[in-house]
Amino acid sequence: MDFKESTFMYIIGGLVVLFVIAQSLFFLVRAVKQGRKIGLSKEAIRGTMTQSALFSITPAISIVATILSLSGALGVVLPWIRLTVIGNISYEVPAAESAMEALGYTGGLSAEITDPLGFSTAAWVMTLGSVMPLVIIPFALKKIQKGIGKAVNKNTAWADTMSAAAFIGLISAFVGRAIVGQGDKAVLGDGAGVLSVSALVISMLVMLLFMQIQKKKEIKWLQSMAMPLAMFIAMGAVMLIAQVLPADIAWLEWRG
Repeated sequence: MDFKESTFMYIIGGLVVLFVIAQSLFFLVRAVKQGRKIGLSKEAIRGTMTQSALFSITPAISIVATILSLSGALGVVLPWIRLTVIGNISYEVPAAESAMEALGYTGGLSAEITDPLGFSTAAWVMTLGSVMPLVIIPFALKKIQKGIGKAVNKNTAWADTMSAAAFIGLISAFVGRAIVGQGDKAVLGDGAGVLSVSALVISMLVMLLFMQIQKKKEIKWLQSMAMPLAMFIAMGAVMLIAQVLPADIAWLEWRG
């Protein structure tokens, strides 16, 4: 049996999921009691619970996409454990790829990890980076909030600019990878080429379309669902393109 998906790994994954569910139920019960205490109606409490459950679908879709992205190299269980607790595609994927490259895996996430050392290294890199915010926040959150509050009050334009710059920088890293990213020449589909650019362009166009629809029709749920839906539509479109176009065009890579 593959050590990445052994019985031991599934037991750990099950325990983590049970802990997360128990924690969620604990805070749910406390929130309902507090709501009744301050005089909220049953309809208001029920509506809040329903809305929260619906909005949780959006990050769940992104999490499934991240698990699928990581499963080829790390198996299903480790990404499942990681993303059950905390994490997202913008951190987990680069962290796993960096760990694999440091150990000599040149195929990125398309190269399966076959030794326990590489597997444990990737697990530690992915975990430690996500643990630090959980350690810092309880001790430094108030100071950070005060500092940010002062900066925003002094110059709101500066705060908006910095926030936008951070987001644009993150997105630019993925855009650059799709256009000029260097992959392993021995692994088809790992470098920048027709398929990677197609995925980028289609996801951008779909995202813009959803934003326009949400703006004109005022569909609130579409605002949070737009990104994961755009991701899945682009993935499906690229799979179709790979089947329809001739192989020498579909799999053409200028940075393989």
